[in-house]
Amino acid sequence: MASRVPNPFRLLILWIGYALARVGLIERERARRTTDLAWPRIVTGIARMSKSAVDVAMVGIAVGSAAIAGVGFAGPFWGLAFSVGGGVAGGTIALVSQRFGAEAYEQLGQAIRSSVFLVIVVSLPVTATFWLYAESFISLITSNPDAIGHGADYLRIVALGIPFAGLNLVGSRVFVGMDDAWTPMLVRAGGAVANIGLNAVLIFGLDLGVVGAALGTVFANVAVTATFAIGLIAGRLPGAGTFPVRVDPFGSYVHASTLHDLVTIGLPVFGTNLVWTIAEFPMLAIVDVFGEDTVAAYVIARRIWGVMNTPGWGFGLASSSLVGQELGTGDESTAEQYGREIIRFAVAVYAVSAILVFTFAEQITLLFTDNPNDPAVPIAVSLVYAACAAVILRGVSGGAAGPLNASGDTRWPFYSQFLGMFGFAIPLAYLGANGLELPPLEIAVPVVDLSATVPGVSIPALGLMGLYLAFIAETAVPAAVNYYRFTTGKWKQISRSYRPDTPTADD
Repeated sequence: MASRVPNPFRLLILWIGYALARVGLIERERARRTTDLAWPRIVTGIARMSKSAVDVAMVGIAVGSAAIAGVGFAGPFWGLAFSVGGGVAGGTIALVSQRFGAEAYEQLGQAIRSSVFLVIVVSLPVTATFWLYAESFISLITSNPDAIGHGADYLRIVALGIPFAGLNLVGSRVFVGMDDAWTPMLVRAGGAVANIGLNAVLIFGLDLGVVGAALGTVFANVAVTATFAIGLIAGRLPGAGTFPVRVDPFGSYVHASTLHDLVTIGLPVFGTNLVWTIAEFPMLAIVDVFGEDTVAAYVIARRIWGVMNTPGWGFGLASSSLVGQELGTGDESTAEQYGREIIRFAVAVYAVSAILVFTFAEQITLLFTDNPNDPAVPIAVSLVYAACAAVILRGVSGGAAGPLNASGDTRWPFYSQFLGMFGFAIPLAYLGANGLELPPLEIAVPVVDLSATVPGVSIPALGLMGLYLAFIAETAVPAAVNYYRFTTGKWKQISRSYRPDTPTADD
């Protein structure tokens, strides 16, 4: 269905794919199939991340920099919804795509019901915790009383939407795994647009500030969840047509082997998502050392980064679906070709995105404030420039992670993200804010019974350069690790243990 829609996003991405095909970097038909799965997810990502950026812009205009900082400090906690839901959804797309490719349709419903059960069980305690202790959690990051107040107000309300956000991720992956990225685009992008409208009414019309932004997010996520549920149960949605499967809502939800597979595949995906979510806490605490203006600038730059990063959403899921379908049929050679060519495709699209944002960085940044002389603006612009350089490597890391996730080899993307954030990005940001003082080191020299003392070393603070380098490390390390794992081919062996009606393979 998506291939017949004359959408400018699709045409641009397809043009890039065909340009790569002309120089032999991707097979033309694979460029078309990848585009048809990727572009709706990219549009969905742009809509959702634009919604997030509009949230920040609206509260910034209505309340000020303290509100931007507060929403930014609450952001990692809200991100847990996507860590929880994304982990389960990582298992969902692997199971659904392989069963769809093998035409084992009778097994799809069980995978979907068990995914729903798992999301609800895991997310409800998180919601309750944030509702009860919102102010205490925000206080862990900053001592700014205004930012704490705004952040706690936002977190307390938005926490109610965490289970629904997780279910939305599962619903989206179900359709992408069945070779349909069009339906989740309609549903989730429509929800994002509705969210922006709700926010405008609640923030400006009813003067609810950050509470209005949080309520708009919750209402929109509830509506999207209800739409996915109705469509999967009925087997169709208006505007999206008839689906290849219908899900019986009264079937079994607790199915031991399916839950085991979801947890086995999804736990490393959850860990990968959680790495960034957890890393945001020390990162924001470090940025807070620079002052409120730098915090606001960093939050703005991260929202712009989020929009730039949306090609990875599309290509990562397209790779997972297409590679998974080929693995489901046992064609490992074609699965590897898809994976390798989608990496090249993703890098090219990211490069175009980065060039456009780099060119208009200042104009884009000014959309977040009504004061062009705001001291946060030049800081944000410089951070956006760094993000433009870093984001191109997301094409490699995300594209290479697609085949790993499709096969069930989900541990390596977790390792790579953990190493990139905690081994490189956070230390570099810390050096930017604080520098480092290494104490003198006494070394005993045996044989001659003498001792030597190595003088202490002082590493000066790097300033904002530390934040620029953190952006680069965040993407460069996962790109190197994920691509290495992809080239080993071990993921093809691992996939055999998750294929329908196949014997277990050794890792």
